[in-house]
Parts: sequence; structure tokens; C-alpha cells
Amino acid sequence: MRHQGFSSIRCGLDGPAAWEKADQLNRRWQLHRHGLQPTERKHWPRGSVGEAFTRFKASGEWSRMKPRTNEDWERGQRLIEPVFGDLRPSQLTFEHLDEYYAAVLAMKGLNEAYRAIKHWRRLWKKMIAMGYAPISDPSLAIRRKSPSPRSQIWREREAVHLVKTAIRHNYCGLACIIAAAWDTQFSPVDVRSVTRSNLKMHQGRLLFEAVSREKTGRAVIGTLSRPAERLVTAYLELMEGAEDEPIFRNRSGGAYSKDTLGDDFRAIRAIAFPGDKRVLMDMRRSGAVEAAAGEVDPNALAAKMGNTINRSQQLQRTYQPVDLAAVRLADDARKRGRERMRKKTNRPAMRETRRTK
Repeated sequence: MRHQGFSSIRCGLDGPAAWEKADQLNRRWQLHRHGLQPTERKHWPRGSVGEAFTRFKASGEWSRMKPRTNEDWERGQRLIEPVFGDLRPSQLTFEHLDEYYAAVLAMKGLNEAYRAIKHWRRLWKKMIAMGYAPISDPSLAIRRKSPSPRSQIWREREAVHLVKTAIRHNYCGLACIIAAAWDTQFSPVDVRSVTRSNLKMHQGRLLFEAVSREKTGRAVIGTLSRPAERLVTAYLELMEGAEDEPIFRNRSGGAYSKDTLGDDFRAIRAIAFPGDKRVLMDMRRSGAVEAAAGEVDPNALAAKMGNTINRSQQLQRTYQPVDLAAVRLADDARKRGRERMRKKTNRPAMRETRRTK
């Protein structure tokens, strides 16, 4: 038990309070042993964490959320519900949350532990508003370890190889999605959601116009290169569908979902690049890295990506990781600045003993 993150806990003097605490600790250990599997419980005790979440799901606020947001809440709830679902928020202390975080960190890893506490904190705010929880959230005393942002990127030749591989293996809808994702920098969910009503011709070029981003709701325009435009046009000539239906289909003829798109992409990636772990979403970052290397205006990049990357340091860390081309741009800028500083001084420049490579 110690090896898996558990430790000896004092339960206090023998009595009902100590028995209840011991029972809670034992329940968490049993759930830990079985992988924190979601419980099948349908009815929760009155005033419990599980009841609060059930009420929230039945509200209009829940129905107004984006589907991806609902999925994220459900995923987070599956992490905490087996341990805390039948308990009242007022019963929980810092020690409970601290032990839970250590257990998830040891068993599930950094990403899931971060997600669990993130979900707990947003749920706690909802429980305060609904009258379930006191104002003080015990999890705020926990200092979470933040997972490192992804930094993987695709190169243009690799994206082309993926498209050709998809075509050769009859994944035509996927080939169009990959090509469009590379050119537009749309997220996978935004690409697979494009409908015929989003297709526009502008100065003889095909565009994805007024596409509403699933995550932010902001409207964005997707531009295509000539090869991608020819590919999508040829695909449209073969496919039929209503104006409001997604264009790109899987091999069974159905619209791509999150799961089917991920499955098909992994299948093609395994053929084109065996052992590779990069994902389709990394193409969005790849475009940002290329644009940064080309000294793009931050406002222009924000308009293309449909976010606030021009103002958000967090987004800049996510979509513009350290890249050799960007580093060389900084080196060039230093050289230009060095020359300008020399010209402003009246005395002769000192001879450099070392050059920056």
C-alpha cells in the first residue's frame, strides 16, 4: 500500500467518528485496487456529491453546454465519483483530497491527476451555488503538478504522405480531413463538422466560411491550398448529402465522430509512420510553428486559428513550442541588434573573440 502512495492515517479515539473515517479510507483503498472504476449506482444519498452532479446534469445549464464540454465533465466525474460520490461535501477535508490526489497521481499519472482536481474545483463551485457545499474548497490547499504541454509537430512532407496513404487504403474522407486540417489549422472536431453550407467560392477559390469553432463558438474561415482544394472538390463530386450534414464520411458512409476519426487516423498513421504517437490535433500546432518561423503578425495568426493566441501566453506555449527555425530567427534578430548598437557608439567596436553560431 505504501508503494502505491498510501500511508498510515490516525483515525482518532475509538468511536463512531473514527469508524466512519476508517471506513472511508478502506473504501478508497478498495477502489484504488480495482482501478477507480465508475460505480453503477443510480440513486445517491441526499446532499451527496453524486446527487449534486445528477441535479446539475438535469439542468438547463447542462443542456446549453457544448457536447465536448459535457464529455469533459463526464470524464472528470468518472474520476471522483467512485471515491466521493456518496459523501456530503461538508464531510470532506484537505486530508481526504490530498490522499486521493496522491493515489491518482501514482496510479493514473500526471494528466489524470491534474484533470481530477480541475474537475473537482469546478464541481465544487457548482455545489456552492446549489447549496450543497460550504464556501471553502479543501482542494485549494493542494498544489497540482501541471502536465507538460504537447510540443509534437508534423512537417509538410509528412502530412502529404498521410494523405496519400489514406487515399491508397480507401480512407478518402479521412484524406480530405487531414489535408484540410493541415491547411486551415482547424481542430479535428471543427474539420469533421464542416457542412456544405460552409463551402464558399471566393475569387475562384474554395473556402470553408463561417465555421463556428466547437470550443469557443468563434467564426473562422478556412483556406485551402490548390492540392487540398482539388482533393476536396473531387470528393464532393462523389458524395451526396444535405446542406446541414457533415461532408466528410468514414468508409461506412457515416459522419465521422470523435472516436471513429481517432480510430481511422491511428490506422493510417500506423501504416505511414509505424510506432509514431503524434495525433491529428498536432497539425494545428504545426501551422502555428511554421507561421511563427515566417514572422507572422500575431493578430493575423489569432484570426486564422480563431483564438486569442496574440494575447494568451498559455496558448503561445501550447501552439508555439521551441523550434529550431524560431531560435534561428532570434539569433538573426540579435545580430541585427548588435550591429545597430555598434553604430550608435562613437568608439570603435571591440573585436569579437567569440561568434554566435
